[in-house]
Amino acid sequence: MTATPARPAAPDVSDAPDVLHVPGQDVPGPAAPGQDVPGPALHAPVIDWFDAHARDLPWRRPEAGAWGVMVSEFMLQQTPVNRVLPVYEQWMTRWPRPADLAAEPPGEAVRAWGRLGYPRRALRLHAAATAIQERHGGDVPGDHAQLLALPGVGEYTAAAVASFAYGRRHAVLDTNVRRVFARAVGGRQYPPNATTAAERKLARALLPDDEPTAARWAAATMELGALVCTARTPDCARCPIAGHCAWRRAGSPAHDGPPRRGQTYAGTDRQVRGKLLAVLREAVDPVPQAVLDRVWDEAVQRARALDGLVADGLVEPLPGGRYRLPLT
Repeated sequence: MTATPARPAAPDVSDAPDVLHVPGQDVPGPAAPGQDVPGPALHAPVIDWFDAHARDLPWRRPEAGAWGVMVSEFMLQQTPVNRVLPVYEQWMTRWPRPADLAAEPPGEAVRAWGRLGYPRRALRLHAAATAIQERHGGDVPGDHAQLLALPGVGEYTAAAVASFAYGRRHAVLDTNVRRVFARAVGGRQYPPNATTAAERKLARALLPDDEPTAARWAAATMELGALVCTARTPDCARCPIAGHCAWRRAGSPAHDGPPRRGQTYAGTDRQVRGKLLAVLREAVDPVPQAVLDRVWDEAVQRARALDGLVADGLVEPLPGGRYRLPLT
């Protein structure tokens, strides 16, 4: 089992063209009618590499179960492993089953989320745990459609839990996997900024036929992108499919697409929201407005950030200008 950050994929378009490596050419070209995707040549070396080099992460251990995989998937969205590990361990100790989390107020999930960022994920995970308890008797479902029907679970998370926890055959397409496929098969340094239907179709075409191997392939390609085929400094000398890589065969051309999106934090509303939530997480009793006012000097931005937290259900306003984490 494995997990890593990912974003919800774009709607599927079944007839979108793929961009594939054409055997015998040094650069990738569009798929010809009837041409096979070079999946079989990639499967064994990538899976063998994973068997030898996979990190020992707690959500990959058998005792983690499907709930551990789901928790990790929520936490790892846009958050690196080293930041997730301590929070994951604390979370699973406190709430080892969905029923344990569902029995607590949603504000406790926000409190335990700490500084992982994007705290609405905590509310969504709490809502998913509640739905699992109510609809599935406290057991995380293994069916993709049932997973997808849970609050806060999108296409990526449903596929990841079904694959990593239950060994089902699904294309699990996160940013690391997309980068591996863009380079190895598409001949491009980076994938598009947003997941495309063509990427999803390619990912499905590259899946091994049998379920256990497909699940292992999904985990292995994700780990390869995280450890070797990294965004800034790919270690091609360690890559088990370097000889098959269309990007290397083309001379490792530089990215010529739209500019890569960067994220800023300092001075943004996200920073202000984080500071306000930090005060509320540490508080046992409701917090007066005057205490929150000390968090940020710019009054308009501070008020906007607080209003946003209330609108998102992360903060509950009380009479008398006091605030707390949500109880319902």
